[in-house]
Amino acid sequence: MNNIAKFTLGMFLVAASVGATAKVDSIKLQNYAKHAQFINMKISPDGKHLAATTRTETGAVRLTILNVSNNEIVSITEGKESEAVADFGWADNERVIVSLAQEYGSYDAPMATGDLLSINVNGKNKTIIAGPRSEDSRIRIARIIDLLPEVDDELIISSFSPFSEEPYLELQRVKASSGRKKNMGKLPLRVYKGTNTSVLLDHNGIARLATGIAPDKNNQSIVVTRDNKDDEWHEVLRFDSDSGSFTPLTFLADNSTVVGISDNTTDTLSISSFDLKTNKQTVQVTHPDTDLLPIVSINNGKVNEVIGASYELDSIENVFLEDITDTGFANILASLSNSFKNQTVEITSSTLDNAKLVITVSSANNPKQFYLFDTKQRRLSVIIKSKPWLDKKDIPKTSLISYKTRDGINVRGLLTLPIDANKNLPLVMHPHGGPHGIRDSLSTLSSDAKVLASHGYAVFQPNYRGSGGYGKDFMQRGYQNWGTSMIDDMTDGVNFLIEQGVVDKDRVCSYGASYGGYAAIQSAIREPDLYKCAVGFVGVYDLQLMFEEGDISESSSGLNYLESVLPKTKELREAQSPVYNVDKLKAPVFIIQGGQDVRVPEEHAFRLRDALKKRNHPVEWMYKKGEGHGFYKPEHNVERWEKMLTFLEKNIGK
Repeated sequence: MNNIAKFTLGMFLVAASVGATAKVDSIKLQNYAKHAQFINMKISPDGKHLAATTRTETGAVRLTILNVSNNEIVSITEGKESEAVADFGWADNERVIVSLAQEYGSYDAPMATGDLLSINVNGKNKTIIAGPRSEDSRIRIARIIDLLPEVDDELIISSFSPFSEEPYLELQRVKASSGRKKNMGKLPLRVYKGTNTSVLLDHNGIARLATGIAPDKNNQSIVVTRDNKDDEWHEVLRFDSDSGSFTPLTFLADNSTVVGISDNTTDTLSISSFDLKTNKQTVQVTHPDTDLLPIVSINNGKVNEVIGASYELDSIENVFLEDITDTGFANILASLSNSFKNQTVEITSSTLDNAKLVITVSSANNPKQFYLFDTKQRRLSVIIKSKPWLDKKDIPKTSLISYKTRDGINVRGLLTLPIDANKNLPLVMHPHGGPHGIRDSLSTLSSDAKVLASHGYAVFQPNYRGSGGYGKDFMQRGYQNWGTSMIDDMTDGVNFLIEQGVVDKDRVCSYGASYGGYAAIQSAIREPDLYKCAVGFVGVYDLQLMFEEGDISESSSGLNYLESVLPKTKELREAQSPVYNVDKLKAPVFIIQGGQDVRVPEEHAFRLRDALKKRNHPVEWMYKKGEGHGFYKPEHNVERWEKMLTFLEKNIGK
């Protein structure tokens, strides 16, 4: 997948501040702010237990083990304070391996500690088998590579030194119960800061393929391979960061053909195969207008075959390949997809014999729900909803729309409307963060959109040029144009909704977070007569400052990214930065910031606030010292929504 996506700024939630209170439904706010009770769920190889990540009332993520036969809790495992369960998997029927992490902000990926915890089903015999807190003589950051589902009490991990600037990745075979390790050698690719290195094993358990990034070569993607475990690694593929990539997924049965997703020979992400004997790549399935995601079958607990593809253009669609061996698995997934139209259906795990599958179903209009599917009896049963307190009939509906920009580009976006209202509405234009490699999707429920729509506002989420999901060309059209044509795409979408009679042209505001916060303010600068107010949350307001502060600029790969996507000169960056253009603003501004934000440091918010105050421009301010790139605590999100609704009511209310 294109390296640009690794440095997304993200799209996050918050809390706000201002005068008198708008009329709000506090129960709705609390329900949307509340963390999902169940996050992920996986079944044991023998089908007797379910392991699930669940949240406590304080937001801590813990591991809960349930008995499948009666749904009774067998054990609960929690980390230390602020420590979360990032991921987990079954080592065998009696033991679970947990990757530990620290949580810093809502919707931010937890920061991995590099520790792997092994624990029995009953919650006993806890052992840190790898990572900085293990009993190893060397401190290493560890990650699971393969849980070896057919081998009890063993797994394969990778690890690297956190003290080296250019560490090599080492592979080890580990006993799940004791942490005893057997070295499997080093990879020739280094784990540079801000990059990711992945490893793929063949069907014999041999590390045969690895991918990485070369920051010294302008973030080129590299794929290396070897014929067997004793051979030297050699390079087979290399791509410039803007010319695509090949991401391997699984080996076919011949152990020489790798299936993956690629966009090095197509504009959009496609399903491809690569023959390691001939070094020949073949595109199997592609779509000219949107990226494909692979649909895979599972055999003996592992990915067995790519059997189809999922995509989203005007709806969520699944297609299944004809020339496949696992037709039974394809038939199951096709049937499930037909049962849940326009929703994302995923298999999170299976028993070793595939007798039982754990299925998740979710969409922009339906919070994630977990099901257990009995493949022998062809029976689907509900396990639990991730957010059981949200009633589907009370959730405002989100739909896909499309429109033409002023220069003839077709752009899609999401529109969420209040229940039983679709004409002459006040609008909140809500661009996503990132901006590159990210898009707003029918597969994901936006709490922001639902809260605003449930209080009478139409919410428009444009997938402007520069967004991901629609191919390299569409994404790269946004490079160097963060504050110009990308913003124009958002404006064109708003004007389209006005022309359709959905939106009242005199009641339009903008709101976003991270890049979306930048876009919200920049839109009001660029279209001062259209936007009546603007809300920026953890936003980038000085593009030049991105080279000086924040975690993106701390790595060579991050600097390569910034030099690629931002305007090329300091003068051009200032011309597209809100802090230098506040004189063009008419709309009142509401700034929201977290004091512990390392992605977009607080200096951005301070500079914008000070520039506005210097001109006596109406500005309101909310600052939470302990929050990061997105507010984490539910009560802060409730507070934010209450005050945002007051701000909106004051500026675009009836």
